[in-house]
Amino acid sequence: MELARRALAALDLTCLDEAAPPARIEALCRSAGLPRCGAAAAVCVYPEYLRSARAWLDHAGWRTVQVATVANFPAGRDDGTAAAGEVRRAVSAGADEVDVVFPWRALRDGDAGRGEAFVAACREACGPSARLKIILETGALQDPALIRSASLAALRGGADFLKTSTGRTAVHATPEAAEVMLRCIADHGGACGFKASGGLRHLVDVAPYFALADTLLGPDWASPTRFRLGASSLFDAIRAELGGSAASPPADGY
Repeated sequence: MELARRALAALDLTCLDEAAPPARIEALCRSAGLPRCGAAAAVCVYPEYLRSARAWLDHAGWRTVQVATVANFPAGRDDGTAAAGEVRRAVSAGADEVDVVFPWRALRDGDAGRGEAFVAACREACGPSARLKIILETGALQDPALIRSASLAALRGGADFLKTSTGRTAVHATPEAAEVMLRCIADHGGACGFKASGGLRHLVDVAPYFALADTLLGPDWASPTRFRLGASSLFDAIRAELGGSAASPPADGY
């Protein structure tokens, strides 16, 4: 039960289906927590739904739940100016957090310098209040050396979170990639957060990520301000374990 409570508090409920009607996103927001058990950390939607999501969350009583969105998603292009523009518009529309895809193809193709400047531009665009979560797309990078290089570039650029993946590639989050990322975070003082995303559907799937964080950064580090799970489909498993009663959110496989 303790794992389920930790997972619920760390959960980023997500709907990034371009065909999703507003009613589906409203249902996601209204089911963003379990009475007597707590709420998810965030709801992640496309920018055009940010203001509505905030209103739906507040109306449902989930005022502590952050509203998040994505930028440079899912392609991970290497145009930092364009990505920063997307981030700036998202923050203006009310985003508390922006998940931005790192220019992983450029890194894979040998351009090791572009990523840091890209992240720094997005960090500046976030301003003083919004969190910047950088998606490394570790399933596409695969090589631990490349994952480490991407992690270090994102950390130097000022990322608030390192995130494994978009959920749109064949390989999603893996404990192996997470360990590389968490070691980089630990080596840089532990101020940056971590988010595992993609392919996490059961509590047994997320246990290794909590265990890695607890081992590498200490048992008190993995709070919702520093540890997240991008896994809407995990909500049903959490609800079954905690015995809560809320409408099941629409999972999109993220």
